[in-house]
Amino acid sequence: MPAEPIAPPAVTDDDPGGRTVRRLVAIVALVAVLPALYLPGRVHDFFDLKIYMSAMDWWTAGHPLYDYVQPDRVQGELYFTYPPFSALLLWPFGLLRLGATVAIFTVLTVAAVVLTTRWLVTPVIARHNLPRTFTLTVAVLLVLAVESTRETITFGQINMLLVVLILADLLFAVPQARRWAGVGVGLATALKLFPGIFIVYLLATRRWRAAAVASATAAAATLLAAAVAPGDSWRFWTQELWDNDRVGRTDYTGNQSLFGLLSRFTAPEKPDRLLWLLVVAVVAGYGLWRAVRAARAGDGLTGLTLTGLVGALVSPITWTHHIYWFVPAVVLLADAALRANRPQEFRRRQWLAGLAIGTAALIIYGVVSFHDWGVAPVRTDDPVDFLLRNGYVLLSLLLLVVLPVRVARPTRTVEKSHQMDTTPQ
Repeated sequence: MPAEPIAPPAVTDDDPGGRTVRRLVAIVALVAVLPALYLPGRVHDFFDLKIYMSAMDWWTAGHPLYDYVQPDRVQGELYFTYPPFSALLLWPFGLLRLGATVAIFTVLTVAAVVLTTRWLVTPVIARHNLPRTFTLTVAVLLVLAVESTRETITFGQINMLLVVLILADLLFAVPQARRWAGVGVGLATALKLFPGIFIVYLLATRRWRAAAVASATAAAATLLAAAVAPGDSWRFWTQELWDNDRVGRTDYTGNQSLFGLLSRFTAPEKPDRLLWLLVVAVVAGYGLWRAVRAARAGDGLTGLTLTGLVGALVSPITWTHHIYWFVPAVVLLADAALRANRPQEFRRRQWLAGLAIGTAALIIYGVVSFHDWGVAPVRTDDPVDFLLRNGYVLLSLLLLVVLPVRVARPTRTVEKSHQMDTTPQ
């Protein structure tokens, strides 16, 4: 009697081989999607980086740095708008071939994405016993898929350098009371002004020494630039800093700030400044209040994320590549959803997970990558248009209200029955 064929063992959730295959498929799928997301950005062709390098050539030739201008079909005339200290940092790259500079900026940005994502995700992996390599790989690929990262890479921007400086300071140096705490925030502020909101955060959370070090570092870097280029420095701080027209149209959809939202209601005229300042005061006051409460509860990551969102909202110009702060917001939402594992927290877990997925989907699709918003000022005139053109502004306002503060709570372990589950600072 012939022997009956033996069926192969079924692949179950407990099968390590099956898990490995599924993880590899997930990673390959993400890698396959990335080119389609980056394809629209190819038209940027490192446009901003080329402006920087052309401005450096102009400056090296003996011309005033802030006289450099380049036409753009959408924004009109574009100038070099960064502080003089940024020019000192960029000047050596002007001595290289453009292709080499593009390669260096791209590699450094990708490396910064990997490093900062590791900083954000590693504590979540440890807390919830997630597969380390797989989770980190997926997280990095998702951050590379986000529109702000795509725009940073394809424009040739320096945003991820600023993120590294800020996170290194506020996740490690400040909580550990290191002597150099504040240096990163200070350097970032001297490079691009926007990070100055984190000096306000340090003051609001009574990190007096770190705030003083950050302020002194920013001042020292600014004075160094003034010593090298006194005329350009004087002109920047007394004239060009206050001229928003130099950075492009404020009503353009890529400007995802409160001023941009208001500008899209009044285009081609500028919105009322008093109204804008009133809205800024309310939003900044509320957002920083929540950030301070998060920091005092021991959740430094939520505090700095809320501060970053406040900075994006209140700045007159916040281009899409500036808003990195949605990335830590997604990490916070995912972490909070995983922590809500008690039966009575089921609805809260669903809400947090849904918000994390929705936020990730929006920032990956973006507000400018797949839309041509035209070259002329157009007012926002219907609800759908309002939602599409102000997606990041509205999401930022929502997160200011609902982003959870993760408080430490007791957990039981084998060694200790009441060990605290701490959150990253």
